[in-house]
Amino acid sequence: MARNWTIEDLEYWDARIQEKVREFGLACFPQEFEVCDHEQMLGYMAYHGMPAHYPHWSFGKAYEKLRTLYRYGVSGLPYEMVINTAPSLAYLMRENSLCLQILTIAHVYGHNDFFRNNFSFRDTRPELAIAHFKLRAERVRHYVEDPSIGPQRVEEILDAAHALSLQCRRDTAIRKLSRAEQQDRALADAIPPRDPYAGIHKAREYHAPDLNRIPLEPEEDILLFIAENQPYLSEWQKDLLRIVHEESRYFIPQIETKIMNEGWASYWHFQIMNNLDLPEDLYLEFLVHHNQVVRPHPGDINPYYLGFRVWADIRQRYDGESQGAGQRKIFEVRETDRDASFLRRFLTEPLMRDMDLFEYRRDQGQTVISQISDADHWESVRDSLLKNVGMATVPVIRITDADFRHNRVLLLRHAHDGRDLQREYLEKTLGYLHRLWGRQVLLETTVSGASVTFSYDNSGLGEIRTGSAEQRNTHA
Repeated sequence: MARNWTIEDLEYWDARIQEKVREFGLACFPQEFEVCDHEQMLGYMAYHGMPAHYPHWSFGKAYEKLRTLYRYGVSGLPYEMVINTAPSLAYLMRENSLCLQILTIAHVYGHNDFFRNNFSFRDTRPELAIAHFKLRAERVRHYVEDPSIGPQRVEEILDAAHALSLQCRRDTAIRKLSRAEQQDRALADAIPPRDPYAGIHKAREYHAPDLNRIPLEPEEDILLFIAENQPYLSEWQKDLLRIVHEESRYFIPQIETKIMNEGWASYWHFQIMNNLDLPEDLYLEFLVHHNQVVRPHPGDINPYYLGFRVWADIRQRYDGESQGAGQRKIFEVRETDRDASFLRRFLTEPLMRDMDLFEYRRDQGQTVISQISDADHWESVRDSLLKNVGMATVPVIRITDADFRHNRVLLLRHAHDGRDLQREYLEKTLGYLHRLWGRQVLLETTVSGASVTFSYDNSGLGEIRTGSAEQRNTHA
């Protein structure tokens, strides 16, 4: 749609929208907008919205893929992009019509409020985010330009780090214990509990815990652990691992709240736009765009649609109990939940039936509906959905021993949740982990109900099934 606006028009409607934001009680960071063309938007998308980022071939690959899909009409571009910074920074597409600009400005303030108030983002330091990304980019470029290091060696470390970047703690609200605190807990746990029948029972023996074990408790922050415990890495290599770890930690809250965040922004742009007294032509165009944004996607989950419906349902149900209770409730939930708890608590049976949510599977090339949201199966459908939102799609793998068999072998354990690891990704990821650790890597998991230990060393991937002396090698 052709451009039919000026910067003065955007300033006018931004001021009007800010009035509504204050009236509705949204609490936002100061908001800044940047108008960009489609090429710039593609670049921001490839770099996760950041105006500065360290160089790596994967970002160029992402840009070329996005540009090709856009040129051939396979996929479009977002109406806007907003990042978690203070002041908040959002990008508006220059090619959008005036109505789309007004809608996206209203949508941005919903995201802004969510970033500022949801508990998941409290440790992301939004006031320093852009500065930190710039500093990290400068450090990486320094290593690339250093004749003793060079781009190839930097990319080898970054390739491995990217493969492991999401293997880190998910519950940022729970403080990680220091090693001294872990030792205190290990000592306390080793003390046998008080036995009220000690006079007739054999006394339990006290087994002193191994306080020198590394890690003392299973460790999820894999990149950070390697940076701190692999003595043969150079300082620049350790720094690269910390850089990737820090940036992953910054983005994880957005992964964990995608449905809530997009639904919240969609809910509030709908409320704001309906209270702006828009001219008729703009209002009709708004309804078309809004319905395109929050429509269901057959065979897939549209986070805008699902989040919008759940927020609206919470507001309606609690308003039915007492006037104003609905708004108080959604503001409370906006602060305290993330997608998994949000859907577990508020995706109700009537709402699931109304949205026609169902579970399906592939059977001999055919799509078969396995469960529908009726009285007997709606919880099963909801639980299947919960396994596929946020970080639930990423396997939980923890380091349990960094000196297994006293030979610096790295032992990890997969927290199996009913889904087996995909072998292709398992082999590549263990290969990258072996590259960083420099010694053999072992991973304990379950495959088709049987306990399996995968090993990776200089020969490649190997497999040992528990209870069998046979080692079945799959070396390339």
